[in-house]
Amino acid sequence: MASADIAAAPVHSGKARVNKHKADWRGWKFMWPFAVVFVFVFIVPIVYAVYISFFKKQMIGGTKFVGFENYVRLLGDGQFWSSVGRVALFTCVQVPIMLCLSALMALALDSMKLHGTKFFRISTFLPYAVPAVVSTLIWGFVYGAKYGLVGSLNDFLGTDIDVLAPSVLLASIGNIVTWEFTGYNMLIFYSSLSTIPHSLYEAASIDGCNRFSAFLRIFVPIALPGVVVCAIFSFLYAWGDLAYGMTFIQDQVNRPITAGIFNFMGQYGTKWSYLTAFAVVTIIPVALIFIFMQKYIISGLTAGAVKG
Repeated sequence: MASADIAAAPVHSGKARVNKHKADWRGWKFMWPFAVVFVFVFIVPIVYAVYISFFKKQMIGGTKFVGFENYVRLLGDGQFWSSVGRVALFTCVQVPIMLCLSALMALALDSMKLHGTKFFRISTFLPYAVPAVVSTLIWGFVYGAKYGLVGSLNDFLGTDIDVLAPSVLLASIGNIVTWEFTGYNMLIFYSSLSTIPHSLYEAASIDGCNRFSAFLRIFVPIALPGVVVCAIFSFLYAWGDLAYGMTFIQDQVNRPITAGIFNFMGQYGTKWSYLTAFAVVTIIPVALIFIFMQKYIISGLTAGAVKG
């Protein structure tokens, strides 16, 4: 009986039990180099800019804490809202045109009826690979009313066209942005189209759908994340554009929001507190987009990565 009890008794090993719920911090050993750089390059400057925006430097009395005074002053500045309105107008007109062109080009590639698809794909994507400085120089020469291509056409036709006039300047910049980003957006649309089997289009044609109705009923619901991604990236580019706004728009009053930040850098000094408040306000829409639209951005960028 005693031997049976001894045999039935549980055997405890000398090894300590492993706590499965214990946190494993080994992964942070690989993360800390990136985390340190991220904090000091990204987080610290933003926090410091927010901190400076609550102060005001005065000739008498030095630096003074003013709370939200800089933000109230900024939100009541008509020049700030006019720059926001120009960006909104530019986005509402240029982005739909560019997305329609990108969708049509993607459909042409996916139709398998287009000859020279490789050349077409590379040539349409090539403008996106051109640096902004180079494209600014190229289009500055094209738009030049005296010595550029437009000037040569004016001499040949006897006209006086100036595409850099303030009344049509946004349209001219929109043409540059469309030339630069249509191929990039086309590839995103094309990756979404590659996930759609052509048998669906054949079934839709048998049911009586033409190409356009099949596009609305099949392509649009599937490619909606890609459309959202292209619209978001186009808005972010228009919101943060600096090269074209600083180069082609000489009048400070008509500059977009990012280029308008240079209005606070005067000949006799820089209004750092007001400038940082301006920068913080311009960051807020970008941060909100990335916080609340992550799902659409990820699904749109990964569309076409896996078939089936």
